[in-house]
Amino acid sequence: MKRIFPTFCALALGLQACAGIKLGSPNSPASRSTSSQEKAEEAALQSVLQNLQTKKSDYKLGGADLIEITVFQQPEMSRSLRVSQNGTITFPLIGTVKVGGLSVAEAEEALSTKLKDYVISPQITIFIKEYGNKKVFVLGEVTKPGSFELPTEAKLTVLEAISLAGGFTGIAAPDRTKVIRNIDGKSQSFKIVVSDITSRGEKHKDIPLEPNDVVWVPQSFF
Repeated sequence: MKRIFPTFCALALGLQACAGIKLGSPNSPASRSTSSQEKAEEAALQSVLQNLQTKKSDYKLGGADLIEITVFQQPEMSRSLRVSQNGTITFPLIGTVKVGGLSVAEAEEALSTKLKDYVISPQITIFIKEYGNKKVFVLGEVTKPGSFELPTEAKLTVLEAISLAGGFTGIAAPDRTKVIRNIDGKSQSFKIVVSDITSRGEKHKDIPLEPNDVVWVPQSFF
């Protein structure tokens, strides 16, 4: 009996210590691991979006692009214009300007140069609101990441776009797929749980993509 009591006490103390860390508490190993994974995933996504933005900065304007032109301290001149198929726009005071084949920075410089005769030290900013060749981007853990043109006569869904990109890699986490979309100038993301679509038949979750959407598939954490 003397041996049983110390053993019982040790067991009780051990259980009490374990009870101090609940599985779902912020201090539990599982919670810390999940938090680290989420931070790593978010960092990877931001890196991908930054690289994508760098590539977009090299984009050459073309026909049907919709651009927003802002002239600093000249709100009456700021406007959205559609680039014609021959690559030109018509702007107040300066008339027709060729912007097709120019990067955004080059187009800003071209407009500024022409406006100097009418505006003192014009400062122009151009933002591409809509690409004429409407594209979506499928990035992350897919076989062939890149940009894909949206069909003109049909909708392209998330899973269809991933299929165009060669499908998921062996280390992908399909149920953490995200769609990043620009809404009113702000970036918003939507989580796509692929198994809900493929295994549970919830086809409505396979949403149609819009121009410039980014589909991002993160890496699975083992």
